[in-house]
Amino acid sequence: MRLMSVSRIQFSIAILCCGLLMQLSNASVDIPKETYDALGISKSSTPKEVFEALEKRYHDPEQGAGKGKYADLWEPIPMSKYFDPHTFYTPPSTVKETNSRQECVSCHEDESPGWVQMWRKSSHANLSEIRNLAPSDPRYYKKAKLEEVEANLRSMGKLGDDEQLSEVGCIDCHVDINTKEKAAHDKDLRLPDAAVCGTCHLQEFAERESERDTQIWPNDEWPKGRPSHALDYRANVETGIWAGMAEREIAEGCTACHNTQNKCDSCHTRHEFSVVESRKPEACAMCHRGIDHNNYENYIMSKHGTLYTALGDEWDWNFQLKDAHAKGGQTAPTCATCHMEYKGKFTHNVVQKVRWGNYPAVPGIAENINSEWSEKRLDAWVETCSNCHSERFARAYLELMDKATLSGLAKFQEANEVVKKLYDDGLLPGQKTNRPAPPAPEKDAPAAFFQLFWTKANNPTSVEFEAMEMGENDLVKLHVGVAHVNPGNWTYTEGWEPMNRAYAKIMQADTQIRENVALMARVEALEGKQMSQIIDLDPAATKFSMAGLGGVMFFLGGLGLVGWYRKKKSANNGDKR
Repeated sequence: MRLMSVSRIQFSIAILCCGLLMQLSNASVDIPKETYDALGISKSSTPKEVFEALEKRYHDPEQGAGKGKYADLWEPIPMSKYFDPHTFYTPPSTVKETNSRQECVSCHEDESPGWVQMWRKSSHANLSEIRNLAPSDPRYYKKAKLEEVEANLRSMGKLGDDEQLSEVGCIDCHVDINTKEKAAHDKDLRLPDAAVCGTCHLQEFAERESERDTQIWPNDEWPKGRPSHALDYRANVETGIWAGMAEREIAEGCTACHNTQNKCDSCHTRHEFSVVESRKPEACAMCHRGIDHNNYENYIMSKHGTLYTALGDEWDWNFQLKDAHAKGGQTAPTCATCHMEYKGKFTHNVVQKVRWGNYPAVPGIAENINSEWSEKRLDAWVETCSNCHSERFARAYLELMDKATLSGLAKFQEANEVVKKLYDDGLLPGQKTNRPAPPAPEKDAPAAFFQLFWTKANNPTSVEFEAMEMGENDLVKLHVGVAHVNPGNWTYTEGWEPMNRAYAKIMQADTQIRENVALMARVEALEGKQMSQIIDLDPAATKFSMAGLGGVMFFLGGLGLVGWYRKKKSANNGDKR
């Protein structure tokens, strides 16, 4: 009886475990627990429930959608509707036709043939080919992906139980997925945002949205969920100078990259939406390059990038990232294989290993770099690097990266304190006479971010600009250079050497400004003493001062006469010669 009782208990436990495993395996999307908790749903939620929870948060202005907290300071320009379609896009009023699925394609073959040609090359236009892929085809995984998409749509009531998608055409993305109705061009048209893509691609949408929940800094060094693709537009519109500057077309240059939150086509270019393209470093290079985040330049000139440039054409880019090395023939890492990998899995959440956040000068980042939170992320990087290197090598290099970055940060902080002290002492050129306030909501400050995008009179001064570039650009280049293993770009060409040049200019300016101030103080003191001697109300002293002044004038006059006599005599002697 006792043995039977134990056996029953073991059997019950086994059933319970199996139930839990089945529940986990039936999870509609595989995303971090933090996201399920944030959304208030469970892993057993249906695709419909997961999507609705994600979409509700995604479109909530309180959680990052729309114009942001400075909405009253700026107005959209015509291009804004394409950067944030959910907020600003309206259907064009000039086209009145009502068209069917087939008519969309036939019309746009004449109106915009480039769109149609790209679409015809896409998986969207060739679903039957996907269904018939052989297991030996590196794209075979797309067959299961298509079945997953159709299961999502059935859960949402957009696809019948026995129905299959024939294609994903214009009308599916720009009106409604799998609609059988005609659409009015001037009423029904939409420009897809990430949630529209997420209707089908729920796993990828949920992964990207999970960045909000996993990028939580221990001491609020950055706002919750940032920096990330999931909230890059919010970071943009809630930057004071972006909202406050009058030159809106210049400001939208930032938005041209900071719109990944709003759309998926920054990485997956419409209308082919090629995963092969998105896996290559050039897809990332459009945004992750340039003066304040030259990630692509440093990667491409590193040993990793050199191998990609020399051999990348020989790799089979059709394999999934998890098979890129073993089956695809990749012999060097790419942006995607490093940044999309986390503990053996590949995901659209690319921030789970972020420790420095690209900008070492952000207050608190360096102080946090040896915390338990940061060390866990460092361990995850070691796992990633260990795909190609030994653990010992990986840890040695990551230590080098941290210490090199800290060296650059110390150099910047010393110089920046000098500039701040000049400001606090009121000694910057024009500070008291010719320094307009920046546009709202910005407040005046020394070497501030707004000064990279707004200048007026002596705001900023050249010494402030040196400090701002040193921290916002040169320090970042140093960090990014060492992080992407490009030696010259953190020691000489970029990074350390330019930082030393800026440091020298700042120190020289500080010395000159303070020496000039001291000189002016001495001159003022001397002038004040002379005036008090010359204009003295005491009669006896007045007589002395005036006598002294007369004596000085007599002496100077005498010197003048002597000089005139010598000059005349010299001229006469010359005439005689």
